[in-house]
Amino acid sequence: MFIGIYTKKELGCILRFKACFDKILTMNKQDYKNAIEKLNLYSHHYYVLDDPITTDEVYDKLYHEVVEYEEHNPNDMLKNSPTQRVGDIVSEGFTKENHLSRMWSLEDIFDSQGLEKWLVKTYKLDKNITFYCEPKFDGASLNLIYEDGVLVKGITRGDGTTGELITQNVKTIKSVPLTIEYKQRIEIRGEVVIFKDEFDKINAARLKNDEAVFANPRNAAAGSLRQLDSSITASRNLVFLPYGVGENELEHKLLSDKMEYIYSLGFRKPPERAVCKNAKEIESIYKQMVHDRDSYSMMLDGMVIKVDEISSQIDMGHTVKVPRFAVAYKFPAVEKITTVKDIVLQVGRTGAVTPVAIVEPTNIDGVVVERATLHNFDEIDRKDIRLNDKVIILRSGDVIPKIIKVLTHERDGSEVEVIRPTTCPVCGSELLDEGVLLKCQNLECEARVVNSIMYFASKPCLNIDGLGIKIVEALFTSGLIKSVVDLFDLTLEKLLALEGFKEKKSQNLLDSLQNAKGSDYWRFINSLGIEHIGEVASKTLADNFGFGFVNATKEEIIACDGIGEEMAESVLEFVRVNHETITKLQEILQPLEPVKKEEAKENPFKGKTAVLTGTMSESRGTIKEMLENLGAKVSGSVSKKTDFLIYGEDAGSKYDKAMSLGVECLTEQEMRERLT
Repeated sequence: MFIGIYTKKELGCILRFKACFDKILTMNKQDYKNAIEKLNLYSHHYYVLDDPITTDEVYDKLYHEVVEYEEHNPNDMLKNSPTQRVGDIVSEGFTKENHLSRMWSLEDIFDSQGLEKWLVKTYKLDKNITFYCEPKFDGASLNLIYEDGVLVKGITRGDGTTGELITQNVKTIKSVPLTIEYKQRIEIRGEVVIFKDEFDKINAARLKNDEAVFANPRNAAAGSLRQLDSSITASRNLVFLPYGVGENELEHKLLSDKMEYIYSLGFRKPPERAVCKNAKEIESIYKQMVHDRDSYSMMLDGMVIKVDEISSQIDMGHTVKVPRFAVAYKFPAVEKITTVKDIVLQVGRTGAVTPVAIVEPTNIDGVVVERATLHNFDEIDRKDIRLNDKVIILRSGDVIPKIIKVLTHERDGSEVEVIRPTTCPVCGSELLDEGVLLKCQNLECEARVVNSIMYFASKPCLNIDGLGIKIVEALFTSGLIKSVVDLFDLTLEKLLALEGFKEKKSQNLLDSLQNAKGSDYWRFINSLGIEHIGEVASKTLADNFGFGFVNATKEEIIACDGIGEEMAESVLEFVRVNHETITKLQEILQPLEPVKKEEAKENPFKGKTAVLTGTMSESRGTIKEMLENLGAKVSGSVSKKTDFLIYGEDAGSKYDKAMSLGVECLTEQEMRERLT
């Protein structure tokens, strides 16, 4: 029991001391041995198998409990304690190689109190110092050795003294210069990372090949760097980011100047760095990095603080395990272990059915998380997620967290498999099941009414002027419309009864609905919002079947140019669910059945696929119609099947992609010249 009156800060210090003291008292010798076994198991999975079975936060917490115990019970210290070695274990698949100078790990701090404590220790060694701060990249450490300006060795950190010789793999990393201007022998240390977008591509490819996916970019980087086949490493687009030097003869007095010189040799700079004079400035750049962490191309897990004066670094030296002049200021945890309590289904406005995991409430970086996205049922099957499973969830920024790993070794038999649904949880209609995609196609499903009406009224469809999102939501909320069909039962009297609907506005809406009647039939098909059926496919269906498209068979639909089996299945399932609605709308709107077009005369664009981009002398819609009359197919995206890219001013990414694929690119003028 504490006696007296304390300030909030003093009470916080007392409680932290008590918590720390309680931890020491509660860990006995057997607990200590069990903790060592658990840490070594975690370490084996992380460093050797590249298959983490816990989060950094759980590991760090247990590790620091072991450190506390060993400090108070030095005679109990075990030789296999993870505190007695630095880094990971050398794989037997590579030749072992010694570093010229030791690669040290860093002491961790987690908050401003930890920073203050470290600064007090550091200032006791030297008061006249500043601090160099840079991101702590979350990847795999690498040591590069250059002699006479040539890269001669690339070595993983290993145990800090001896690593794995992976020079051939390192040479495939484009951000590692093969030669540099500095001719003396030098060790350049850094982190090998995989950028987030590249990580997504790698996992997508592995998924397609039925291979196990990587849990996170850090493990992907480590696994890619240590491939026996260097061509696999080359395919992974690894990035090397230097953070320091080992043996060297450089004469810079400040680390910040030395690193600036290293960058000038052709190495990639970090996204942020700063030289700080005191704790306030250190906290400022730390908070900036925490704020920016989700916008970086690579993963970060903290900020490294080093004394900037190199002479002071030398004087301060090292403990048995870590340098006294540097520390890692870790970011708040974004990975946590929790339990899957339930899986619920959400139906989006497009009808897509998405499973969402309800998890045990878990605090991640100050936010209590109770839900995690699962994307689709293929992901549930791939990761083998079950009810009552213990899982690792990752939260990044403000987006909904996601499950990145199932801890199958924690299962106790109470887990329940998740059954794939066949009907919509909102309206009970049959779901379109395409493996990855589950979709409710019922136009009258309450979950998708507003969005289906918005699409129905959009410019490429029936172009109903005045039917914006706010008006549609107001009509739906009031109960005046429950489906697309209800739009045409609206009257002036009904609209005027709603708040905010004046006579002119209401009459304009009714006139727009009336004007939608008699549209081209392809617009009618397009307005239905059939999955995978856009403007081009709608025109194809209209031209081939006219009003009879609702009775077309799968074989007949597949026989149409540009329509595959997946598109045909989508049409058939949509018609099954919405046959009555389609019939009603067709009776109301009386769309114009297409007249068979005369076959276009021979010309350079007949039977070809073209893409339009940039600003032209006429609207792209007009030019598109002209090309279609010439027998061309006009697509919205560039692919290997594209024959021509036709561009105007300010052509952007489509032009770049076309050039990279070798697609013939024509200006508008060149296109017209081909027709003369």
